[in-house]
Amino acid sequence: MKRIIFLFLMLSMVNMDAQSLKPNDPLAHTYSIVARDENTGEMAVAVQSHWFSVGTVVPWGEAGVGVVATQSFANKSFGIRGLELLKEGKSPQEALDALLKDDDGRDFRQVAILDKKGNVATHTGKKCIVYAGHSNGKNFSVQANMMLNNQVVPAMEKAWNAYGNLPLAERMVEVLRAAENAGGDIRGKQSAALLVMAPKATNEPWNDILIDLRVDDAENPIADLDRLLKVHRAYEHMNRGDLYVEQNQMNKAMTQYNAAMNMFPNNLEMQFWTAITLANDGQIERAADILKDIYIKDNNWKELTRRLLKVGLLNVSETELLQLLQ
Repeated sequence: MKRIIFLFLMLSMVNMDAQSLKPNDPLAHTYSIVARDENTGEMAVAVQSHWFSVGTVVPWGEAGVGVVATQSFANKSFGIRGLELLKEGKSPQEALDALLKDDDGRDFRQVAILDKKGNVATHTGKKCIVYAGHSNGKNFSVQANMMLNNQVVPAMEKAWNAYGNLPLAERMVEVLRAAENAGGDIRGKQSAALLVMAPKATNEPWNDILIDLRVDDAENPIADLDRLLKVHRAYEHMNRGDLYVEQNQMNKAMTQYNAAMNMFPNNLEMQFWTAITLANDGQIERAADILKDIYIKDNNWKELTRRLLKVGLLNVSETELLQLLQ
């Protein structure tokens, strides 16, 4: 009996030791890319995984510093700590070595670090689930684990090189698309994220995050991410239009507004504010024509038109207002 108890205790201890080797961290098995645009200096992380809300786990970045992707059994502290090490003046490789040095789960980790100069360092632990690997070079690193096959990483690198004519954000999405087309995550797909940081930090850190898009749970997260990026670009046109309005450059403002509406012709928000801008510029008839179609689709916009007058965002006479509300 004593021998049986002894054997049971020994087996239990072995099992506990085995479990202690595996980190209790988010299972962000995935593929991702960290990269820098050599022309603009922008830095970015893009990721897709069959895991809920991967954007809250894998991508980390800071303007003027760098970006980090931490995945597999993801140690989320690697994001913040990695960026701090870069700010201390360490190279990506020195920062990576420091993160892994005292990490008992290093064999399960996959990490990529890129600094503001485009230098990179990548680690794929020997216990990452196959197919797992990475490839890096100046200004980029692609990494993946738990892939369907061993063609995903080469496909990502090929796409990175092939789409150098695109803006960084769009280029990152194409890399994700190439990974998925090559086989992707063996479990399928669920969430995706794109983070783009400014090349330099400013005194307005809230403006240093240029793009922060997340698809937390979807049947086709990369397609959704691509759609959100297009919406983001359209609203960039709207914002530029607003700026030109402030500068009283109405022709330039309308060029930007029209660019946005051409991208999303059914977006009532874009149509509405374009009409309001026209009205404030004295082009009442043009504004009224646009607003009339908007009201047919959703009459709540008519009430909003009235409310704008009260707060000074619509500067027209009572007669002109009636014309806008027809």
